Amino acid sequence: MSESPDAHSLVSASSQLNLMEIDTIDDKEFDIPQVDTPPTLESILNEPEDEEEPFVLEDTCLLNTENIDAHSCDTSSLASSDSGDPSHLKRKKKPVDLNVTVHGSVLRHSLLKGISAQIVSAATVSRVIAVGTSHGLALVFDSNQALRLCLGTTATGAEYGAVSALSINHDCSRLLCGFAKGQITMWDLANGKLLRTITDAHPPGTAILHVKFTDDPTLAVCNDSGGSVFELAFRRVMGMRSCDSRCLFSGSKGEVCCVEPLHTPPDLRDHAITHYSLLAMGSLTKILVIGLKPSLKVWMTFPYGKSDPSSVPQLAWQFVPVQKTVNPILAFCRGDTVQFLLVKKEETGTIHVIKQRQLHLSCDIISLSWINSRTMVLVDSHEKLQVVDRPSQEILETLDLDQVQLVYNSRHFKSLATGGNVSQALALVGEKACYQSVSSYAGQIVYLGTKSAHIMTLRNWRERVDCLLKQERFVEALSLAWSFHEGTAKAVLGLFGDPVKRKGVVADKMVEILFQFAERSLKKCPEQGKIQVLEQHFQEVVPVLVDYCLLLQRIDLLFNQLYGRLVENVVAKGVFLESLESYIIAERLGHLTTPIMRDLLAHYHGNGMMDSLENCIVHLDVTSLDIQQVVQVCWENQLYDAMIYVFNSGMNDYITPMEKLFAVIGPPLREGRTLTGKAEDFDSQISYCCLAGRAYPLGDIPEDLVAQVKNQVFEFLIRLHSADSSEEEEVFPFIRTLLHFDTREFLNVLALTFEDFKNDKQALEYQQRIVDILLKIMVDNPDFTPSQVGGLFTFLARQLAKPDNTLFVNRKLFDQVLEFLCSPDDESRHTERQQVLLELLQVGGVVQFDEGRLLALVEKAQFYQICEFLYEKKHLYDRIIDCYLRDPLRKEEIFSYIHNLLSMPGYTSEEKKTVWDKTLQHIQELVALDPNKSADLVSFHFLEEVRPIISQLQDDQLLFTFLSCLLEPREGYHSGTVLTLEPELHELQVGLLCRFAPQQLQSFLQSSQQYRLEEAIQITKQYHHSEATAYLLERKGDAHGAFTVLLKTLKEKLSLLTVESEQGERDGTTLEEEGELMLRRVEDSLTEIVSLCHRTSQNLNQKQREVLWFPLLEAMMAPQKLLKGPSAKHKSEALKELTMKVLNSMSGFIPLPAIIQRILQDPVYGKGKLAEIQGLILGMLETFNYEQTLLETTTSLLNHDLHWSLAHLRAAVTRGLHPRQDHCNICLQQYKRRQDSAEEIIIFSCGHLYHCQCLQQKDCGRGFSSERLQAWSCYKCSSNQGGRGSATEQGRGRSTSLAQTHVTSVHRETGAEAHGKKVLVEATLDPQQEQSWDQLRCLYRGPSRLAILSELSHCHSNGKVGLVNPTQQGTGSIFNNENFQLKLSPPPLVEE
Repeated sequence: MSESPDAHSLVSASSQLNLMEIDTIDDKEFDIPQVDTPPTLESILNEPEDEEEPFVLEDTCLLNTENIDAHSCDTSSLASSDSGDPSHLKRKKKPVDLNVTVHGSVLRHSLLKGISAQIVSAATVSRVIAVGTSHGLALVFDSNQALRLCLGTTATGAEYGAVSALSINHDCSRLLCGFAKGQITMWDLANGKLLRTITDAHPPGTAILHVKFTDDPTLAVCNDSGGSVFELAFRRVMGMRSCDSRCLFSGSKGEVCCVEPLHTPPDLRDHAITHYSLLAMGSLTKILVIGLKPSLKVWMTFPYGKSDPSSVPQLAWQFVPVQKTVNPILAFCRGDTVQFLLVKKEETGTIHVIKQRQLHLSCDIISLSWINSRTMVLVDSHEKLQVVDRPSQEILETLDLDQVQLVYNSRHFKSLATGGNVSQALALVGEKACYQSVSSYAGQIVYLGTKSAHIMTLRNWRERVDCLLKQERFVEALSLAWSFHEGTAKAVLGLFGDPVKRKGVVADKMVEILFQFAERSLKKCPEQGKIQVLEQHFQEVVPVLVDYCLLLQRIDLLFNQLYGRLVENVVAKGVFLESLESYIIAERLGHLTTPIMRDLLAHYHGNGMMDSLENCIVHLDVTSLDIQQVVQVCWENQLYDAMIYVFNSGMNDYITPMEKLFAVIGPPLREGRTLTGKAEDFDSQISYCCLAGRAYPLGDIPEDLVAQVKNQVFEFLIRLHSADSSEEEEVFPFIRTLLHFDTREFLNVLALTFEDFKNDKQALEYQQRIVDILLKIMVDNPDFTPSQVGGLFTFLARQLAKPDNTLFVNRKLFDQVLEFLCSPDDESRHTERQQVLLELLQVGGVVQFDEGRLLALVEKAQFYQICEFLYEKKHLYDRIIDCYLRDPLRKEEIFSYIHNLLSMPGYTSEEKKTVWDKTLQHIQELVALDPNKSADLVSFHFLEEVRPIISQLQDDQLLFTFLSCLLEPREGYHSGTVLTLEPELHELQVGLLCRFAPQQLQSFLQSSQQYRLEEAIQITKQYHHSEATAYLLERKGDAHGAFTVLLKTLKEKLSLLTVESEQGERDGTTLEEEGELMLRRVEDSLTEIVSLCHRTSQNLNQKQREVLWFPLLEAMMAPQKLLKGPSAKHKSEALKELTMKVLNSMSGFIPLPAIIQRILQDPVYGKGKLAEIQGLILGMLETFNYEQTLLETTTSLLNHDLHWSLAHLRAAVTRGLHPRQDHCNICLQQYKRRQDSAEEIIIFSCGHLYHCQCLQQKDCGRGFSSERLQAWSCYKCSSNQGGRGSATEQGRGRSTSLAQTHVTSVHRETGAEAHGKKVLVEATLDPQQEQSWDQLRCLYRGPSRLAILSELSHCHSNGKVGLVNPTQQGTGSIFNNENFQLKLSPPPLVEE
């Protein structure tokens, strides 16, 4: 942990910086001698301890009186200890974390140089500082770190050992010293006189771990390495000083590691809680809070919960204001969780302890201290210091204490000075104990290291900000200062008084930071490089300046001083002006000064940022704009929104911008050209905003101008001509322009406007006038499309349908529109005209057409949706089906329509019947449209009409598709099922499958079971599907017939193979591909017929098997002598392989001599040398010999295994059972309850004993056919296992014996009364033996030997064992398993 003295053996930090800011060491001040070769870390750590005696300290006080808060005192102490185990000095140095949180540097880290220069390492603080050494000396320093007293002698140190604990009372008049060998001394700090030496306060042979004064100077407590706590009461009678000791807690009940009395600040001396003299004690398992006065009383105990045994218990008191009252809070922890207890006195006089919210950290805490009422400082086992805000549980700062080289008190916890007579648990905790090296008081914490003493204090708010400024972290400094301004900062020091004044002080500091930030950014900007680099540099600065100026509401500072400095740099000026946009749009900046506005216009215009400029203009206060300049820029760059905003807000002129815009968009619309640029975004919302009292593009028109603006806009819209009209201009140009621009949107705006002003007489007159103009312009005008004209009349129909309507429209116009939309002369825009007319009809109300004439028109125009609309009104639902069928766009929807109408309620049975009949009339058309959906429809609603429906279908291919869909498994309501139809339909489908999809025939026959076998066989024979015919014959039970069909097919394929060979020879051509194809067909046919022979041979006698297999063998051998030509050899080899396959298959069913005789009789094998069949016969004989040996060996092994297993079971069943006690575990009475009675008892292998009657009452038996064979389970063991049932259901436990033994207690008159002799009545086997058998089987990996024997026996019972292949592949035999291995090992040994 320590480094070379020449490098930095002593580390100090300035009062302004944190721990990481290291100053250079003055060699003269510290009297460091010059060395040629600096020592290494290893050499320093390995030096003997006698050369350099380290020390520790405790009970710190304040050094700087400037930072003392209201609860501070001018006295304190630092206790001492040894350096701890050397292993703690060798801890690896942790890397330094340079990342400062948003809270900045919260702690000031200072080194007590005066003390450190005189001792190896020293500690700090106010008027009195006490330091103990390992030689038994107590050194007392004043606030200037000058040595005033040296208490004790080295001789005393040799006798008492090292100083292990120190404590100073609140008025700095007395010092208590505890020693490693158990003595305690009291000193007068005024003159250095020894007042008391206490040697009998606690048991001898234990070290003093803690000694603490309470608020009462005559009362102290001490804690020794035995884990006990004692009260020390000091007396002075007749000039004689004495000390009375009282044991508060004995270490035999749990060792206490730390004690902490409640110390009251001076201004709270009269607090009600002080009269109880509270003391907190932390043991290895819990904490205790006791009151020493007026009498000893335990107020509370609280366990830690789960924690690491090596974690160190920590205690810390602090008075905290809670709900307008100040009460003490005890913080305690062991491990990573800090818990808080609020202690307060109730009115009744009792102490009430309330648990507060916990603090969870991810570290092992070794030190816990309060630095003020809201902030805690923690040190973890990695020597990381963390500053935590308790209310928010936020970590404010983390520092690394590696360079402090913290001293540990391990030796005293292990009591090495007295022989190490402590428990292992206490010694383990002592590995991380540093109680005497950390001390906190009144806002400061002192840490004692092996070389120096360090003090940590909270920085005041200015220091924290300045600390960031020195590191040029201006953004973080501003953020921290703003948190001070808003009152959200944590661990704040130095801000008092009125909140307004505090905000003013912080605001002044922020203004100072803003100036510094601006100056620094200008001085340190890159002088050379790309313009993007400069922009990036200022984009990190300028938005921050603007943001905080607006937060502080200092617009003058932003636009005068800061902008005046930034304008010197062109890039900074541009970034500044561009950054204003977001604040203007967000309404945070509404007014710009004239110079800024002028520069902003010039910059945005010069850089082509016209959209941004327009967004800024419409959000700015119009009084800050140069209207003439802005209007000119907007008009030149088509910034119409901005121009309208300036005219409306600046001059209350709502008509001029509309005139200008109509002049722009009117000519291209009249010429039929598409609008370009900004003009295409303009629409009639401008008119609506003005008519509705809203300003465009945002805001509201002043209330006193709403009526005037509304009348002006209406007058403008209904003008006959524009101001600069030409002779060619049509009447009402403005309304024409809006209609051509977007008819539907303009009519929507009018509808909204009419709704807003329905009670205004003047507005109603304008509304009628506009309606008349619209009719005059649009009716009989070829410039407007049917959609536009229809939209107008739909708008009028909606207005006329309103109950408070005042508009008048000639009804004849609607008839004209109907004729126009249904005009058969115009076939264009058919869908558009239909949709417009449908909307018009759906409005209803005053629009009443002659339905007969309307229906004739729409049918002639083929408006089928309108026909549907009219039919639905008349409830002619069957006619709607014709509409769907005729409409090419909606044909597919007819199925959903029919299904919904027939399924949903709300329709009468007559209506559904008409639709049902209509559907049946058009069923062929529906099936042709979509067979799958038609099948769904039939399966749901027309299941009884399937036969008539099928009779209507003339096309066989369509019929096949429909039937296939109908017979597939249904989804939805009939999910996963096949419809049950007449057998004739299934047979019809079989015939259709034979014609159109023969590859699907076999799967259909297997899945469907509703056809008749005889009819299906005739159909498959008719279409010559031999595989299907054979399958049906086999299902019928005619296996020989099926075999005959398949054999005939095989012979045909073999004959084709020989014919193809002769043809190839005659033509002189090589047909290899055709030959391979024929061979594959032969192999497939052979595989199928061999499978059939396998399935049927199981149930045939020997003669019947030969009738099957020998014709097959002859059929395979006969063609081989007919093969000729160049490919004959290849085909002959292939056929011989297939013949071998037949022989292998039949060897399981036909005796070997018969097979060999048939082979020798064949002319192919009968002629020539024996070599042709020698290999075949020898292979068969070898296989036979192998299988015979295998069978004999396996049978012998399994007989041995079975004998051994049964012998083991018999031994287990007949073994005697030893009960644990001589009474029943249910009734707790002796098993022999009465001398003159004989009753059954039951003993289980677990040792529990019961009366049979008691078990029956508890329902612990599962009866079989008789009472004797009842299966029992142990009541006690079953209850302990949660009542999961009987033992056979509980796995492999021992709650039930392997043999449940019934024993009868018999009374004998001849002197056997005392013992009640047990007589074995019977021993019965029960299901437990099956468990044992399963256990024995589990000892073997792979199949059991019994399974092997069973399969071999099964094969043997069906005749001779297979000669070439024992079993056929695919039968699931264990021999077919690739991993099958026969284990010929002896049975496993099982302990008795």
